[in-house]
Amino acid sequence: MKVSTKWLNEYVPVENLDPLELSEKIERTAVEVASTEKLEDGLKKIVVGYTLDVKDHPNSDHLHICQVDIGADEPSQIVCGAPNIKAGQKVIVALPNSRIAGNVKIKRGKMRGEVSEGMICALQELGFSESVVPKEYADGIYVLPEDAKPGDPVFPYLGMDETVIDLDITPNRGDLLSMRGAAHEIAAIYDQKVTLPTPKVDEDQTDNVANYVNVSAPKELAAPYMMRIIKNVTVKESPMWLQTRLWNAGIRPLNNVVDVTNYILLDYGQPLHAFDQGKLTGDQIVVRLAKEGEVLTTLDGEKRTLEANDIVITNNDVPVALAGTMGGLDTEIDNNTTTVALESAVFDSHRIRKTSRRENLHSEASMRFERGINLGTVKEALDAAAALIAELGDGQVVAGIASANEIEAQGKNVVTSVAHINKVLGTELSQADVLAIFERLGFIVTVNGEQLNVLVPTRRWDIAIEADLVEEVARIYGYDNLPTTLPAGQTTPGSYTPAQKLIRQAKQTLEATGLNQAISYGLTTTKKATRFALEEALPTELAFPMSSEHTTVRMNLISGLLDDLAYNAARKVNDVALYEQGRVFFRAEGTDRPKEVEHIAGAMTGLVRPSTWNTEKQAVDFYYAKGIVANLLQELGVKDVTYRASKLADMHPGRTAEIYAGETYLGFVGEIHPLTAKEYKLKQRVYVFELDLEKVIELPKEEKVYIPVSKYPSVTRDIALAVASDVTNQQIVDCIKQNGGAFLQDVKLFDLYQGEHITKGSKSLAYTLVYADPSGTLQDDAVNQAFEKVKAKLVETFAADIR
Repeated sequence: MKVSTKWLNEYVPVENLDPLELSEKIERTAVEVASTEKLEDGLKKIVVGYTLDVKDHPNSDHLHICQVDIGADEPSQIVCGAPNIKAGQKVIVALPNSRIAGNVKIKRGKMRGEVSEGMICALQELGFSESVVPKEYADGIYVLPEDAKPGDPVFPYLGMDETVIDLDITPNRGDLLSMRGAAHEIAAIYDQKVTLPTPKVDEDQTDNVANYVNVSAPKELAAPYMMRIIKNVTVKESPMWLQTRLWNAGIRPLNNVVDVTNYILLDYGQPLHAFDQGKLTGDQIVVRLAKEGEVLTTLDGEKRTLEANDIVITNNDVPVALAGTMGGLDTEIDNNTTTVALESAVFDSHRIRKTSRRENLHSEASMRFERGINLGTVKEALDAAAALIAELGDGQVVAGIASANEIEAQGKNVVTSVAHINKVLGTELSQADVLAIFERLGFIVTVNGEQLNVLVPTRRWDIAIEADLVEEVARIYGYDNLPTTLPAGQTTPGSYTPAQKLIRQAKQTLEATGLNQAISYGLTTTKKATRFALEEALPTELAFPMSSEHTTVRMNLISGLLDDLAYNAARKVNDVALYEQGRVFFRAEGTDRPKEVEHIAGAMTGLVRPSTWNTEKQAVDFYYAKGIVANLLQELGVKDVTYRASKLADMHPGRTAEIYAGETYLGFVGEIHPLTAKEYKLKQRVYVFELDLEKVIELPKEEKVYIPVSKYPSVTRDIALAVASDVTNQQIVDCIKQNGGAFLQDVKLFDLYQGEHITKGSKSLAYTLVYADPSGTLQDDAVNQAFEKVKAKLVETFAADIR
């Protein structure tokens, strides 16, 4: 909400306050302040000019040579390219050596051979946003009103001499989305009185609103709903004072009727809508829920298909407006409008919120309906708007108001006590102090012994319980004035849970291995969410996604990491190793809410080590990725880890393994399928892994026990054997360990051969077996006996050919 201090000063005296000090006080007491600025700051030597003569430039097909009166003895010659420039206009002139927006300096110079002493400016060149510039001046220079005096500084005419404070309104303080609400708040902060004008409507008693419209509305959709009629209106440009107030608040001026509705919205916080009564096909105005699939073209030209939850304003059962959000194009105010049907209402906030989000129509009106409306000023705002439209449009307000569901707005009575307030805040305020604060806030208090009965006005609908009153006292008294105390009582030292410790250890292990942590979006597309899932589950989609790329909560971490790799690859960063730890979401059939599961995953591509003068480069491969996983699980104390070849969707069928601890499935490691890599525009091989950390946490862990280095020598035996190609290394290693005897310490694979010197369909594997006895020197007979048992079992189990 952009608050003009000049406008604010009409309601509460702030003219002698330093704007920055005022902003700081608001920020400490009420809401945050996004910015405080005077639009003329940084600009200089910009004045009003009057175009005496305009001729075409002899050397250009679009430039003009203008003789401009700038209040000096002689007119200035300025070359201008604006298409709407002509003689007899009051214009904005940047003099030589002036500064315009962006700190651009304007110099005297020549354009196509003709002298130009300055520049005739558009509003955009003074720093105005394109969105607030009136459409008729959007592509040209701005024309000032006739009363502008040549040579005067232009800033007062454009409202640029006003300080604008941009309030960042929180959802609970919807009352501050109005100038009157801001005035009450600032008056309470500075203990000032608020003076608010009351509108007076001069009605034409010879005519009645019933001759034009009849309204009806269900109470649950609109309460109240009111309409006034203003006839014989002339639609034209708004006066300068009204335009400046709108564009200083970030709203584009359109015409005197629409501008008044926006002005009252800013003043009262009450959204209004003006219909061209001549475009209505009958007198029946009905508020109802839309029919599923009903179509309405809104003021922005968009054809919108409505849903059954939308509230619509209908004329003879035809939708003419999307209630609380945007009007319909067919009944908009234009230059031919003579009779205006003006609407003021309070619509159901929940439905307005859903409609505005689905249609992406977050208008000034919908924002206020969502956060609340002052029921006490719905009619007053309607009267003020009707009177002002009649005044600016030379029209007449028809007698009477067409209304439905009129309600008597009443303040809330909330009970508290000085003792309770002091107990909560730790203060020693007297009853007089508390009463004075409530009086500053405009609350009416009745004292009943120790009890305070506080009547809260309708403009503060955010206050409903005793704690709200305590907060109000704290705000106005000053948070910085509250006494500081240390907590009393025994403190409990904090510590990590075993699960937290394990998760942190997992992160540290992967970082020590060379992976960098990534944090990806928890929302993705349904297709990406359902990939690489470690268990069967249904996707969970958002009811109101903000974009098509973030519709579904993730069911894996790998998809987010692949997006990160793709982002890096697009920027020529090809050697990337990332990991992520976070939660994924699995939803079971028949449930609405998913369960949350802690996972950890990694993704690697490119080189592990570049080539140097003494080493060859090393690329990421399956065994490198598997080694990272093996090291991680070992550091976490997971026992009995095995890897089983597997074919998983979106993974390379020959380079993927599932990971088990005993018979517990933990996850997988491998290369993503080339087609999947192509989809992400990844040209190099990509290796990934993902583990269910919650299963890892639940597994029994192997304690790390220090074993002294043996003082007795170890004995090694090498064995080479030919086996069928489908026999895995893991099977052979398991067989050796199970039959190697008590002194077998380690088994290492050191050679793999497949080729012309071995039977087709077979492969040769060579292992080193390490035997050791920590209590004595091993005898050859004991080693040989154990070794022979291993060989015999390998022949028996795998029909191995010992070589």
